Amino acid sequence: MREPTKTNLVMQTVRDRTSNRSLMLGDKLPSIRKMAEVMGVSNSTVVDAYDRLVADGVIRSKRGSGYFVSAPSAPLKLAEIKPKLDREVDPFWVSRQSLDAKPDAIMPGCGWLPSSWMPNDALRKAMRKLARSDNNLLTDYGSTKGSIKLRRWLSRQSAAEGLPIDQEQVLLTTSGTQAIDLICRLLLKPGDCVLVDDPCYFNFQALLKAHQVKVVGVPFGQNGSDIDVFRASIDEHRPRIYITNSALHNPTGGTISAQLAHKLIVEATAGDVVIVEDNIFADFEPEPSTRMAVLDGLENVIRIGSFSKTLSASVRCGYISAKPEWIEALVDLQVATNFGGPSPLASELVYLTLSSGSYRKHMEALRRRLDQKRTETANHLEHLGLEITVRPRGGFYLWCKLPDGLDSTILAKSALEKGVVLAPGNVFSPSLSKDNHMRFNVSQMEKKALDVVEAAIHHLNKN
Repeated sequence: MREPTKTNLVMQTVRDRTSNRSLMLGDKLPSIRKMAEVMGVSNSTVVDAYDRLVADGVIRSKRGSGYFVSAPSAPLKLAEIKPKLDREVDPFWVSRQSLDAKPDAIMPGCGWLPSSWMPNDALRKAMRKLARSDNNLLTDYGSTKGSIKLRRWLSRQSAAEGLPIDQEQVLLTTSGTQAIDLICRLLLKPGDCVLVDDPCYFNFQALLKAHQVKVVGVPFGQNGSDIDVFRASIDEHRPRIYITNSALHNPTGGTISAQLAHKLIVEATAGDVVIVEDNIFADFEPEPSTRMAVLDGLENVIRIGSFSKTLSASVRCGYISAKPEWIEALVDLQVATNFGGPSPLASELVYLTLSSGSYRKHMEALRRRLDQKRTETANHLEHLGLEITVRPRGGFYLWCKLPDGLDSTILAKSALEKGVVLAPGNVFSPSLSKDNHMRFNVSQMEKKALDVVEAAIHHLNKN
């Protein structure tokens, strides 16, 4: 074995130990002589390896004391999540394909609207106003709970729904995903059980697996979760939390009924299960539907949301609404992990856009545009033999069942060869039972996308 290869082997061994957390931030590495004995290499090889790791910032040298880990271990071992799925049905693969795609890529599998559909003029107007702000807004950290103006706006919106809350019950976060992450840090420990819908938003699963908890799916239909399975899952698994979309559910587009919402709250409260209700699609509804947070009064329900779907995915800002004692605990966690709330610039930009008269008009026009696009896309897909399992009240998703005998993963592979990113059903299914389903983002369904889907279906049917 050549010496450079031995050096790389020592370096990789150290990196692996920091990755699997056998070596943590601040831990002392084995001495040069000890590492040389263990690895079966020369002292000079270890010196070379350690010097390179110092240069990379992985470890640091302390004169007279040795070498110490200087880079924090990855808190979540995402690469080790098992089972390892075929990449076309791996949530990380779908996310990467969408996030790293070229600006002109065709992505019916992504989870956001085209940039041309967003309120760009209102955002630019708000940015021009931001440019004239005081210096502290441009340069300082944000407060621990985030912008008071945006929190007041959210509390007023909540009161209009029938959920009167104080602005102190609202915590701004850097994103909706970070909101869930903070809640998981507060309420969960490795090995706990969490209930999710089956199917559900795929990043729920990715984040929960990263927190090393057990994920149990509850079948979700047009009107919500299967209450019998929900009740049985609580009895069997003793879950700590349940994460769901009540309205315009992702990926199905379904909306929970008032009766079912009440039953879920009763069962969850009796089983000491906290409900985390993702409210991100609320503004896409023509009229507000039942919300468990409103029915429960935030006693056993936590509301989260963000503005990435309606305003901008680039301006990252989310929020959590919960009872005061949970908010206080979440504030401490956010300080520890993010040193404060979201960027004051992002919060102010969101507030200025939301509070302008243009936002209401934007959403009204957007709902009309999506109504037309959903109808057009549904007609095209049904013509190709797909079944629309749920007719959503709003939003931009269609959850479809493929013609008999077709696998959505194979269809996604075929479409990808033509430069079209799709989202096959098992990406969303904890039980991997949705191999004959596909989620389509109607706002991204250009003619080329429909042509590629049609050609792929015809090709697969022939074979």
